[in-house]
Amino acid sequence: MLKAKNNILPHPDFSAETQAKWNKDFFFIQAADTQLGLMYNFGSDGSDGTPYPESKWETEIELCKASVEILNGMNPKPEFFIVCGDLVDAFGDKFPEIRQRQEKDLKEIYSKLTPDIPMICVCGNHDIGNSPTAETINSYNASFGDDYFSFYKNGCCFIVLNSQFYEDASNVPELYAKHEKWLESELATAAERGVKHTVVFQHIPWFVEKSDEEKFYFNVEKELRIKKLEQFHKAGVRKIFCGHYHRNAGGFYKDLEVVVTSAIGCQIGPDEHGMRVVKVREDVLEHQYHPLDNFPTRVIL
Repeated sequence: MLKAKNNILPHPDFSAETQAKWNKDFFFIQAADTQLGLMYNFGSDGSDGTPYPESKWETEIELCKASVEILNGMNPKPEFFIVCGDLVDAFGDKFPEIRQRQEKDLKEIYSKLTPDIPMICVCGNHDIGNSPTAETINSYNASFGDDYFSFYKNGCCFIVLNSQFYEDASNVPELYAKHEKWLESELATAAERGVKHTVVFQHIPWFVEKSDEEKFYFNVEKELRIKKLEQFHKAGVRKIFCGHYHRNAGGFYKDLEVVVTSAIGCQIGPDEHGMRVVKVREDVLEHQYHPLDNFPTRVIL
């Protein structure tokens, strides 16, 4: 599990200095919402779960272990495995002891991932709080690394965002402003380096079906949404990968695709527990979601 520092991944295989030029076709695995503890809390439909402070997460442990077994068995191996937020369920400011145990179990499971497959984490609302504070963000940073950062691989720039700033930054306006200034600089730098693709990862989707849909819990407020999508589009971003919805969804703003990936953990819709294979070629990115119980062990590029 790699931990970003100073807004980069401190790993030679993801350095802009060595990875900004196109090299070869490759693939990575994107997942979301491992969220240890939610299934017991949510129940079958959100109305019959068991509320905190009682909590169990044996089912999520087994699902995460299954994901590790799948990844370790893949040949060839993905260049990286990224989880787009809500790593665990318990809010650290409300249930710190439970949160600590959930984090410990998550890290123990994914410590069994082969070193050939770096694991990269994206922060979600359950990781830093629905209304994040400097304290909740610092706690996440201490445990999982920076809440936003960039990395490069085989001629592509990957930008990881803290999407909770777009939902509620009222407690941390200075941190939000710093995030936005950094993002603008990263997009410009990627263009200057001439990368083949600039890809964004975040937890909350800008929208789940249509770019002009109304605001609800699982998307971002419309005016800000369109402003940011236009910024990304002008910067050459054509794929944004998200989680949060616990269902597969997504759509297009112009030719920029927002890809919403269902969960390894709790499912809210009809999808099965799974992960997404993303193939990266020089001129295009292709992706497909696969259930854990029917996941391909070999990816043909």
